[in-house]
Amino acid sequence: MIGLFEKWRRRRAVAAIAVAPDQWRHVEARLPCLDFLVENDRHRLREMAREFIAIKEWSGAGELALTPDIQLSIALQACLPVLNLGLDWYRGWVGVVVYAGDFIIPRREMDEAGVVHEYDDDVLGEAWEGGPVLVSWFDDPADAGGASMVIHEFAHKLDMSNGEVDGLPALHADMSRRDWIAAFEPAYEDFCRRVDAGEHTALDPYAAEHPGEFFAVMSEAFFETPALLKGEYPAVYEQLCRFYRQDPASRIVFSLS
Repeated sequence: MIGLFEKWRRRRAVAAIAVAPDQWRHVEARLPCLDFLVENDRHRLREMAREFIAIKEWSGAGELALTPDIQLSIALQACLPVLNLGLDWYRGWVGVVVYAGDFIIPRREMDEAGVVHEYDDDVLGEAWEGGPVLVSWFDDPADAGGASMVIHEFAHKLDMSNGEVDGLPALHADMSRRDWIAAFEPAYEDFCRRVDAGEHTALDPYAAEHPGEFFAVMSEAFFETPALLKGEYPAVYEQLCRFYRQDPASRIVFSLS
């Protein structure tokens, strides 16, 4: 009975989120990662985004006025990675906190010598295990410096499906852990080598910080610049195709035909 009530309440909450066609087009115009979706997939993504807004708890931090357009934009980006996986991949937490621009998180870390260091970390987003996702909002997307912080942080949430953030999410039954590691490990080592050598990389050098960041940045590229990722690290691209159940590079070819 509780399950039926929850389903009824969710349907009612989703139905209350009315979005006009013009509003969808206005919001989506800021999101080039959606440009290559076929019509049916775009419709499914919109419906999933409405449900995502309904089931999560939203709050604007500081002086940010959280508007429907902001929620729609974040929800569309958050749902794109799970379009063919389902919202159950985002179960176990409820909060989405949106900041106006970048924000500061106080850190406290102990080094190998046992010395505690406290500092302020200027960030664009953060995903907390079992807790909320924190993301920045910029009225002008160019102010974000090209970062896709929403996809990035929600990729971290998917990474957490298998425990700690280590670049290895819970894989599907038809996927091989060995194949995943065989694709990602040498790619990560190669990318770190290139960054350490001072090479200007087309992919975000932040990916060299940690295997978990490599997965998140490669996920950004998978949806934002799929042809670039496929050209740089084809084995990584193939594994992400299998994980996300999508092939965005093929949509680019389709859109140009």
